[in-house]
Parts: sequence; C-alpha cells; structure tokens
Amino acid sequence: MSFPLLTATAALPAIGAIATAAVPAARRTTAKWMALGFSLATFVLAALVVVRFEPGGDRYQLTESRSWIADFGVRYELGVDGIGVVLIALTALLVPFVILAGWHDADPLENSSSRWRPTQGFFALILMVEAMVILSFEATDVFLFYILFEAMLIPMYFLIGGFGDRAHSGSDAAAATQRSYAAVKFLLYNLVGGLIMLAAVIGLYVVAGSFSLSEIAAARASGELEMATNTERLLFLGFFFAFAIKAPLWPLHTWLPNAMGEATAPVAVLITAVVDKVGTFAMLRFCLQLFPEASKWATPVIIVLALISIVYGALLAVGQRDIKRLVAYASISHFGFIILGIFAMTSQGQSGATLYMVNHGISTAALMLVAGFLITRRGSRLIADYGGVQKVAPVLAGTFLIGGLATLSLPGLSPFVSEFLVLVGTFARYPVAGIIATSGIVLAALYVLVLYQRTMTGPVKAEIQGMPDLRVRELVVVTPLIALLLFFGVFPKPLTDIVNPAVEHTMSDVEKKDPRPEVEAAK
Repeated sequence: MSFPLLTATAALPAIGAIATAAVPAARRTTAKWMALGFSLATFVLAALVVVRFEPGGDRYQLTESRSWIADFGVRYELGVDGIGVVLIALTALLVPFVILAGWHDADPLENSSSRWRPTQGFFALILMVEAMVILSFEATDVFLFYILFEAMLIPMYFLIGGFGDRAHSGSDAAAATQRSYAAVKFLLYNLVGGLIMLAAVIGLYVVAGSFSLSEIAAARASGELEMATNTERLLFLGFFFAFAIKAPLWPLHTWLPNAMGEATAPVAVLITAVVDKVGTFAMLRFCLQLFPEASKWATPVIIVLALISIVYGALLAVGQRDIKRLVAYASISHFGFIILGIFAMTSQGQSGATLYMVNHGISTAALMLVAGFLITRRGSRLIADYGGVQKVAPVLAGTFLIGGLATLSLPGLSPFVSEFLVLVGTFARYPVAGIIATSGIVLAALYVLVLYQRTMTGPVKAEIQGMPDLRVRELVVVTPLIALLLFFGVFPKPLTDIVNPAVEHTMSDVEKKDPRPEVEAAK
C-alpha cells in the first residue's frame, strides 16, 4: 500500500492544531514556534504532492479510497487534479506567512478590560482551518466535501469573533460588539448556504445512488445515469448557492467586508486568500462536472452577476475610508473575474480563473499583511489618519505599493497574466461581457493609486512621525510574496502546465469547445 500523501498533508496541520492547543498557557512562545513548525512541515508535504503529480496523467491522482459510512454509501475518497494541486500549494504556502504576520496578534493586552482567548488557541485555530481547506481540495466524495465545507466555519467563527482587530476607534465593548456581529453574520450566511447545499447533496444521492464524484461522472458518461432537466437544475442551484456565498458573489457578498474589517489582517488573508477559494474551486469541480447541462443553462445569469460583482466591488472600494474594507471590496471585484472566467466556458477563461485564484491569494496576502503592519503601528484602519508614510518608512511604503500594483494587475506582476486570460476567454464567447469587465481594471487603478496617495505621500502627519520601518520578521513575511508576484508575472508556465490539462477535462465535462477566431491567422 502506497503512502497516503494526501491524508498526511491534511492530517499534519490538524495534529499541529491539537498539539499547539495543548501547550501550557504560560508558554505562548513555544506554541507559536510549534504552530510555525507544523505549517512549514505541511508546506513540505504539499510540495511533495506537486512533485508527484503528473500533469499529463490521470485526471485524479494520488487517490485514496476507504469505506467510511458503509450503510449510506459514504466513502473517504481523495484525489487531486491540477486545479486542486495548485490550490493546496497556495494554502500551504500562505499559512506560515499568516502565522508569522500574526505573531503578536493574540498576545494578552495590558490595561484593557478585554478578555482575549489564549494565544495557543489563535494558532491552533489557524492550523485547523488549514487542515480542513486542504482536505476539501482533495475530497472526491460529495458528502465528505460537504462535511469539510461546513466544519471550517467553526474555527473561522472563533478567529473572527474571538481574535478581532484591535485597531478600533471605539471602546473595548464597542469593538467586541462589532467583532461578534461580523462573526455571526459570517456564520449565518454560510450556514444558510450549507443547509441548502445539504438538501441538494441528499437529492443527488437519491438520483445517483452514490456520493462518489468519479462514480457519478462515469455513470453519466456511460448513459447509466440520466437526470431529468428540472432535477439537474434544482440540484445545481442548491450547490451553486452555497458556493456563491463562500466565493463571495453579489448579492451574497455582504458578510465579507464585515468579516475582513473586524478580523486581524492575517485572519483576513485566511478568509479571502484561502477559505473563499473553496467556493470557486467547488464551482469547477462539482457544478460543472456533476451538472453540465444546468451549468450551461445558468451561465447567462451567472455572467451578469459576475459582472455586477466586478463593477460594484470596485466602485465601493473607490469610496472606502477603511483600508481593510477597501481590500475586501476589491476582493469581491476580483472574485467576479474568477467566476466570469469559469462560466465563460473557454479554456483560456477557466485557466485564467484558476491562475486568478492563486495570484489573487498571493497579491491579497502581500497587500493585506503590509496594511496590517501599517495599522498595527498607527492603531487605526482609517485612510484619513495616514499621510507621508513613505518619508518615514520607505520599505513599508514600497512593499505596500507593489502589493497594490499587483492588485490592479500591473503587467509584469502575476495577477496580470490571469486577468488577461480571463478577459481573452470572455471576449471569445461573450464580447459585451468582456468589454464591461474591463471597466474593473480602470476602477482598480483608481482605488489602489488613491489609497497609496492618501496614505503614503504628502506631508508627514504628526502621528506618523517616528513610525518604524518593516522589521526582520515582517520582511520575512513580505519578501517571498513579492518574489512570487514577480516570478509568476514573467514566467507563469509552471502553473499553466499543471492547470491546463485539468481545464481540458472540465471543458469536456460541459461539452464545450473554444470558439474559432473570426479571422484565421495567416499561414
């Protein structure tokens, strides 16, 4: 029996979470180093998954299958395709930086009436989220995926509500109220989506007689399983609704600005760069593969919703006064691009959407973590409280600028490649939608450059005088992220080589081919 690499990759951070939580309360530093060690070890295993994956091989590789709840046909089935592989790598890459960036975020406060949960709990919850997200990218049993999809809400709820942002202008009681509101809103939205998805999961089992993704796909391909049109559409809507909340897609997005605004910067990165990717990933793996006809039926409406997300999110980002909420609305706009690429039903669009998931994770992590370092120094999230930072902390300002330029998809940085592919794929089939989507690029340049101008340039405000530049720990967090933005910006081939074969399978599922260009290239 071969080594269960996929199980080990997900189990290691779960074991780390338990071990970190068990560290005595007086040994906070030990708990931090333990959590960091487990996250780095997880990254090593994730790297092994990437190395052992063969892009030209079977669709699902490194597979594992064991009976779990035999009476109900539930199996513990794992397998990864190219899309799952790159997202596992992204998750394992970002979590060590999240831990390093949040090194002091859960330390006890002095002279405060707030009662913060133990530091160990903060890092244990981060590792538990990592374990569940990685396993969700690996699950090929629909019921197993559903369990993970819902279970990750619990640690995220406590990370938002119990360890919120300390840079709050009001009293401790007001801050606690805002954190609780954001955490409850996050939980309720996602629970409602999960309950609707549960009904769809049960309906799928009634129709297909199995939870196994591979068995259902094989039965559909052979003609043994034929879903009635209305049944398939209802099941698709049940799955898609839950994924659209997680994504988040307009108008189901309103929980995200609250959650990211009240969470610490590292937890905000965990939300939008890691957890939310489960929603867009599931659209590719489950919606398109299980319900191809319903996916094509719903495409026009989904494209309209994606375009609204792009423009609406960007417009609200332009008008924001809070740095973290600005990044949250920018992320809503970016997720609109991802969903647009998925449902453009072209290979360029879906390859671009998958790359967008990876590149958005890296660029948002870079921008949000540097913003977190800035907010920690000043103690305020309001843009108006800053000015002239580049004169007193030039390295901080420079890294903030690079993160911002990546967010607006500047050529030479990795998000440009993915956004370009999404737009090319969209123009090929829906030219009007492609034209509307390009407005998001213009608006992104506006909100990023205005944010930089108002916070980093101009006269140095009195409260900014003496602000320290980035420290060694903070440079260790930011430098690799910027290096990746530059590397994949000029050489995306390592990612596209893994992703493209998986996209071909997805295009085959929905029986779509790329439109032929109207003008043939000269021979």
